[in-house]
Amino acid sequence: MAKKRDISAEEYALFRASMEGVTPLPPRQPAPHAPPAPPPRPRQQEEETAPLRDDMLSDALAPAQLEGGEELLFSRNGLQHSVLRKLRRGHYRIGAELDLHGLRVEEARQALSHFLHRSLEEKRQCVRIIHGKGHSSQQNLPVLKVKVNHWLRQRDEVLAFCSARPADGGTGAVYVLLRRK
Repeated sequence: MAKKRDISAEEYALFRASMEGVTPLPPRQPAPHAPPAPPPRPRQQEEETAPLRDDMLSDALAPAQLEGGEELLFSRNGLQHSVLRKLRRGHYRIGAELDLHGLRVEEARQALSHFLHRSLEEKRQCVRIIHGKGHSSQQNLPVLKVKVNHWLRQRDEVLAFCSARPADGGTGAVYVLLRRK
C-alpha cells in the first residue's frame, strides 16, 4: 500500500484550477433490495394431489345442453349481488388469462385445472378464461364452453363466473372470481 503524503499549497491550487467547471457526481444510491424470495411450494403434495384435482372435473354435461350464444352465469350461495354485478360489468382487474382455443377436451381440462391452481397460489382474485364460441367444432356447437361451464361449477375455489363483456370476448370467454386462499 502506498504511503500517504502531504500535498503542498501549490499542488492543491493546481488541482483546484484543473477541476474548475467540473460538476461533481451525485452521491451513490444504495443498491435496491432484492425482492423477497417466493414462499416455498410443497411440490410433493402438489404432485400427489394433481391427479385428484384433475379427476374432480367430470364430463357429465352434453354439448346439446348449452347453445352457442347463451351467456354463462353462476355464483355460490351467499355471494353478494353487488359482487356478481361488478363481475358482470368487468369491474375486477383480470389477474391472469387462459386461452383454450384449439385444445382437445382432455388438454383443456388439464390446462384449466393447472391454471386455477396457479392462480390461487399467485393470489389472483379474478381471471379470464377464453373457451371460444364453437365455430370451429364439427356441429358448430361450443364444446369447450359447455365443459368449462360444468368444470368451474365443480371447483370450490370458484365463487362465481359469468360471460365476459363483448370487448373481452363476450360469450366466448368468462370472468372467474376466485376464493381467497
